[in-house]
Amino acid sequence: MEIKTAIILCAGFGKRLNPLTLDKPKPLLELFNKTLLEHTLNLVEKLNIKKVKLNTFYLPKKIENFLINKNLKLEIDIINDGEKILDTGGGIFNMTKNLDEEDFLVLNPDTFWDENYLEYIKKMEKLYFNHTIKNILLTVHKNLSFDKNLNGDFNLNINKLSRENPRDFIYTGCQILNKKILSNFSNSKFSINDVWNTLIKENNLFGFESKNKFIHVTDIKVYESLLKNN
Repeated sequence: MEIKTAIILCAGFGKRLNPLTLDKPKPLLELFNKTLLEHTLNLVEKLNIKKVKLNTFYLPKKIENFLINKNLKLEIDIINDGEKILDTGGGIFNMTKNLDEEDFLVLNPDTFWDENYLEYIKKMEKLYFNHTIKNILLTVHKNLSFDKNLNGDFNLNINKLSRENPRDFIYTGCQILNKKILSNFSNSKFSINDVWNTLIKENNLFGFESKNKFIHVTDIKVYESLLKNN
């Protein structure tokens, strides 16, 4: 991988998984014998990325203690959102303030990441650098989603994303971004969706299709169903 740093979003409240997340942050819920966060970090290691920036807000000490006890080989920088949660876009922007590289990988630990994603992320990165673009999202057709209630986010047409129907493609929770993409957003708190929508208006949001089965821990019902299949 040319990408040197992965950003992992761990600040959210995980309200849709209450009561499990009342005393445990969502990334520390277990699935297939490991926490969601550990699956995410294992993928980062297998991608040969050495540096991780990870944000916290809700129950931050539990995530910090988990990482200390795991004693991982990765160079992990934990960054707290501060006095208020910054949302997805604001959280990413806050973590990139002291980032040396222009390009970085973003992962959402709500998704179950396994080694089957490696080939798709590597191919996505190759497309990103070969075409000198500033963003690319890993998407999957909704037919491959474990959670059949998830609506599609995008229409994908020759690696371009739009909100036009049919919105058959779901964002997996993995993207590559360039720091310049976030430079026009002055508010500290904003959604990454605001960034995507701006890029769509410019016909400048890119996507890559994963053919991997998509497992996303959406809510308590989905999680309990996944545990039965564990």
